[in-house]
Amino acid sequence: MTERTRKVNSVDQVVPKGLDTSKPNIARVYDYWLGGKDNFAADRDLADMMRERNPRIPAMARANRQFITAVARRAAESGVAAFLDLGAGLPVRPYVHEAAQDVNPDAKVLYIDYDPMVVLHAQALLTGTGVVAAEADLRHPADVLALPETRELMSSAEPVCVILGLVLHFLAADQAAAVVAAYREHLPAGSWIAVSILHYEDTELMADMSSMYTAAQFINHGPAELASWLDGTELLSPGISETQQWTAGVSGPPPSSPGWIACAVGINRS
Repeated sequence: MTERTRKVNSVDQVVPKGLDTSKPNIARVYDYWLGGKDNFAADRDLADMMRERNPRIPAMARANRQFITAVARRAAESGVAAFLDLGAGLPVRPYVHEAAQDVNPDAKVLYIDYDPMVVLHAQALLTGTGVVAAEADLRHPADVLALPETRELMSSAEPVCVILGLVLHFLAADQAAAVVAAYREHLPAGSWIAVSILHYEDTELMADMSSMYTAAQFINHGPAELASWLDGTELLSPGISETQQWTAGVSGPPPSSPGWIACAVGINRS
């Protein structure tokens, strides 16, 4: 038996009623790449198959988490005390609220996801002061913004940090632009919008990975689309970059890579 087949994950023991464990799920595949335990055999099989084709993908997932938590720390250091993590996924450390509250213990974080299992796990695990998880679909900003939890988070005129980590590459470019614009319209001046997307330079690799990734439709957006979604905001240094390079303060894509995660943070000045 391999190490993977010997591993027994926590969710294999208790399956929530009505949950189809035979099909892979976006959040659970990502959870597995990050070393989490909230995934099923179908998720692990797909994640392993994709890793065989692109061995760097778990490291890319970890680099994305580092980018997100780096954004949370920088935002908190700048005085932002409210965080809206859209499409948050299953709770895996480092958590956004831990990064923010290390700087400001009074920081508040609202985690949003459309997957009921994700929300249940978040509500069970993320129980600290100022930390809330709620169920909603980020693709419908009006519904997210109408939640009592969101209204409370945004009840003051103070800046908010909105995080869209590795979610907009599941939307068409015009839909992604509309989603970002809808949230931005309701943000106070000084708010942050952090975005990261998976981008492939190697079209053959992209086609292979897309055909494998049955959990969702992947669209290969690039830095130009990312820049257009944040048009009108002030890009925080180092601008549009690869996640590890952004965290290190270096702009631009990696020197050479068939696939990388592009990211940027825009500040809403108006």
